[in-house]
Amino acid sequence: MRVLVIGAGALGGYYGACLVRAGRDVTFLVRAGRAEQLRRNGLQVVSPHGDFALQPKILVADDLKDAFDVVLVGVKSYSLDDAMSQFAPAVGGSTMILPILNGLKHIDALTARFGASCVLGGLANVSAGLDADGRVVQFMANQTIVFGETKGALSDRVLALETLLRVPGIDVRASEEIMQDMWEKFVQLSTLAGITCLMRASIGDILTVPNGEAFIFRLFAECCSVATASGFEPRTAFIEFDRNLFTTVNSPLKASMLRDIERGSITEAEHILGDMANRARALGIDTPLLDLARAHVAAYEIGRQRAAS
Repeated sequence: MRVLVIGAGALGGYYGACLVRAGRDVTFLVRAGRAEQLRRNGLQVVSPHGDFALQPKILVADDLKDAFDVVLVGVKSYSLDDAMSQFAPAVGGSTMILPILNGLKHIDALTARFGASCVLGGLANVSAGLDADGRVVQFMANQTIVFGETKGALSDRVLALETLLRVPGIDVRASEEIMQDMWEKFVQLSTLAGITCLMRASIGDILTVPNGEAFIFRLFAECCSVATASGFEPRTAFIEFDRNLFTTVNSPLKASMLRDIERGSITEAEHILGDMANRARALGIDTPLLDLARAHVAAYEIGRQRAAS
């Protein structure tokens, strides 16, 4: 299968590099500036599992003419509209689009543009970012991709894609319940982003303050209520995992959204916190902490935009 990876940032750069290293036929669709950087320095990965570098095949949008078998989409949500226009020529009748963005809204956007038959559900669990030199830096050892048909069942094409993605550096799993998986990650991320951005602190630091743990789990309960009312009640194993995640003493864990705020960057707040809050309103569910976290990051965005102008 021919794979087109959209972007070579933290997500696309890491997973795409692992596929190239394993001999898969991978091309990266990147902007002109990133293309020049990759031609000059190669694609470099700094990882707890071992550093490596390679010279990838790259394209810019004007040079994209042919359809690919797989389009792996790992851009930030605020770049999705531009990305869809750029990779549209790569989508043919049998192309699988595998998005590994955070949240859920992008599934509707991709389906509206390319049709439901092309779009898979997917999620990634990797803690990574780009450093000042454009290297992909993996901060923690997790490196999972979970994906599947949005309507469930393990189709032949999903099983074939699972085989393609099973390479060193990627822990891959085809799922018969990908929408359940995505909802659970949506709950986890909304809780993590909401509480760490609201408090401007890591989970470990929040746990040390009066009522810190109570606030974490109050927000977690709000998000779980939205998932349950939407038909995706979080499973017991997920709740127990997150309970341990959110009570780890001295945990340095913070959402990437908070890291964006700390460096003065644009955030995915409306794609995550805003979407969860909007779904709550539509379902008649009261989410005061979620609403406060959303407003907090929205106020940051207003200040950031004012400073930029």
